[in-house]
Amino acid sequence: MDRPNAPPRTVGFWGNALFQINGMIGSGIFALPAVLVTAVGSFAPILMILGGIMFLPLALVFAWLAARFDGSGGPILYGKAAFGNFAGFQAGWGRYVAGIAALAANTHVMIAYFAAVVPALDGGAMATVAVVAVIGGLTLVNLFSMKGSVATLGILTILKLLPLSLVVLAALFGSFTTPGIDLPEFGKVGSVVLLLFYAFTGFESVTVPAGEAHDPKRDIPRVLLTMLAAVSLLYALVIWAYLTIGAGTGTSENALAGTAEIAFGQWGTLLIVIGAAVSIAANNFTSLVVIPRMAFGMAQQGMLPKWFEQISPRFLTPANSILFYGALAMAASLWGGFVALAAASTLARMLTYMISAAALPTIERREGTRDPLHLTGAALAFIASAWIASHADAWAWTMFGSLTAVGTVLYLVAARQSTSAAEPA
Repeated sequence: MDRPNAPPRTVGFWGNALFQINGMIGSGIFALPAVLVTAVGSFAPILMILGGIMFLPLALVFAWLAARFDGSGGPILYGKAAFGNFAGFQAGWGRYVAGIAALAANTHVMIAYFAAVVPALDGGAMATVAVVAVIGGLTLVNLFSMKGSVATLGILTILKLLPLSLVVLAALFGSFTTPGIDLPEFGKVGSVVLLLFYAFTGFESVTVPAGEAHDPKRDIPRVLLTMLAAVSLLYALVIWAYLTIGAGTGTSENALAGTAEIAFGQWGTLLIVIGAAVSIAANNFTSLVVIPRMAFGMAQQGMLPKWFEQISPRFLTPANSILFYGALAMAASLWGGFVALAAASTLARMLTYMISAAALPTIERREGTRDPLHLTGAALAFIASAWIASHADAWAWTMFGSLTAVGTVLYLVAARQSTSAAEPA
């Protein structure tokens, strides 16, 4: 994704941290408490901490890889450096597909929260129309204006964390009783492991715009590990508050709205609805800023057709890539709700993670700098990613396979274009 006229390096540690926070915290923190509590009961907060520990090897792999590259692209660069263009493409396309499914999943949860105050949006055709309209609107905003600045993300991050913090404080200082911790059956944990990891996916977004960071080789590894710990703790606290104040309130997709109503009354529901909307909007906008530019960069490297490389002459944005991304997300939103789309998004990311995990020891072996710790971390990350992928259902595999097939066709078209361009006239 490196370009002759590259944008300046203006993003520091905290700016990169905001990219990662808004990549990881979107709809999941508002939807997962009820899903996890339904599956494993009062063990859910502990399960989130264990999930963060299980995710640590993967975060370490990305941190070690990020310390070796200072250009933009993230997984694309890692896969390409280790295995060549096609692997780099699949790593990038896996992230692209995951972004499509996550954007659709997040918007379903946004509309579900609005249904708490606008009952007409509670399922059915109106909810579907609203999801498509929101994705279309965000796509157009990103097409015509670059509002995803670090300052804007900083404000949105404060607004999204404020209502969550108030719910946690209400559980901590209110007259509520925390239930005891009961160990669940292992089978019940396995049934939600794909959704558990959905809470942590998106962490790699910070590696994509590394070419615009002040000191990416130093800052991005630190951000990856620091924010993983912070997000794990935040999720655990929010789920603990949900259990303490009153588990079972609301539906699986707007559970915290019911919890906030118990704690604060009707205005608490409104507070959570607004917080969820801001959180999901920030996550979706971050996705619409970062992910289409992956396709733009892949087109520049000959991995996608040149159509994706077209720049709007008026707004200087990768217009075709943005429109294509938004259109696929709108189509994906018609296929299922949060749980189905979140599972498909996590599965798609596993491809990116496995390629990146395999890339680290391959690059080090080629350079003659084998590190046993790095090899162990990469092996654990690869095994964990494969194990998580094995929990996907047939629907998630079907959606993943369909979108991967689309990407492979586009790659072959791009390869043919490159071959034709290289042939003498």
